[in-house]
Amino acid sequence: MGDPKYSRKVWKKPKRPLNYELKMEELKTLGTFGLRTKRELWKAHTELARVRKQARSLLSLRQEIRAEKEPILMNSLARIGLVSKDATLDDVLNLNATDLLSRRLQTIVSNKLGFKTPYQARQAVIHGHIMVGERKIDIPSYTVTVEEEDSVHFAPESKIPEMLEKTKKEEPVEAPATEEDTEAPATEKATEAPKSESSSTE
Repeated sequence: MGDPKYSRKVWKKPKRPLNYELKMEELKTLGTFGLRTKRELWKAHTELARVRKQARSLLSLRQEIRAEKEPILMNSLARIGLVSKDATLDDVLNLNATDLLSRRLQTIVSNKLGFKTPYQARQAVIHGHIMVGERKIDIPSYTVTVEEEDSVHFAPESKIPEMLEKTKKEEPVEAPATEEDTEAPATEKATEAPKSESSSTE
């Protein structure tokens, strides 16, 4: 057998977790991307810090060694859609956690397949209604590559597309307000005014 292997920690807590502004920003990000816990957000921050550390270490190398190692990092980031193919290391240092969260399967499904909220998209992914190519993936945090983005679709046996179409048809269409509707309250007030005067005279 051998010694047990301990996997490295994939997330770190913020240094000031009780900071009010940080807490509000984290809650806003959780609601925007439909994250279940703050741990998923901390994983994105930790992964982004690792990528930035690699970029800073490449900037400190000599030009010959940098020319060999820089394309490896840039190609891996361009493959998952974080940077463009002609991006530089400065673009890597300017990345945010939201850029990484936008490449999650849950976010792409929510934007592409017509879900109202990212939480609905998360439930569809977990229950096996989403496929990437010919594979059924039930991991919301799965990072979708640029090549796989066009192949994200519903599973053939899924009934969610029919439910989404039914809800769209059942949604009431609000009629635009007419001039008569806007003028009605003003006329009612005008008619009520003489009544109040007559009552005061009595």
